[in-house]
Amino acid sequence: MILVHLDVMLAKRKMKVGELADKIGLSIVNVSILKNGKAKAIRMSTLSKICEVLDCQPSDILEYRKGENDEEEGDSYSLE
Repeated sequence: MILVHLDVMLAKRKMKVGELADKIGLSIVNVSILKNGKAKAIRMSTLSKICEVLDCQPSDILEYRKGENDEEEGDSYSLE
């Protein structure tokens, strides 16, 4: 299972979802989907922009947990 800690990084940077969305060129809805762990894919270019804006590493945002299955989490969305 991949856990998303975007909310933690936003809080550390004192940034709102809307501000991040504007800076990386995604809609607020898509950033919220990612922040809430409902995205099933993310473009590398999007991840790169997020890391640039938040001045962080991908590992600050994403965490792998072995043995946990995210298929049971409900709806998920692909960010394009």
